[in-house]
Amino acid sequence: MGVRTSVTKAFTFEAAHQLPWHPGKCRNLHGHGYRLEVTVEGPVGDDGMVLDFADVEAVVDREVVGRYDHTYLNDFFENPTAELIAHDVWKRLEAADLEVARVRLWETPDSMVEVRR
Repeated sequence: MGVRTSVTKAFTFEAAHQLPWHPGKCRNLHGHGYRLEVTVEGPVGDDGMVLDFADVEAVVDREVVGRYDHTYLNDFFENPTAELIAHDVWKRLEAADLEVARVRLWETPDSMVEVRR
């Protein structure tokens, strides 16, 4: 197996949600300062890069941050858990032709969901 190279770019967005089925306080309307980490993987090209950080940023800003920042996530998801949001992020980035290797979505500073290939 050869050496694998990945590039990770981090993003933040603010959003509110509620989980009406949840037995705890998450059933109430509340917000999070989400931290999103997107990792792409591939060969190092002739330019010395897997993918330019600016290219990753452009796609993620367009497909995810611009869509969900300062919104009520229940308008987009029937059940806006961190797990389902992270899977949605993966699908949107793949559909935009980004070679995603991993998505990490931090809902709080100490609670994160990871989706990976």
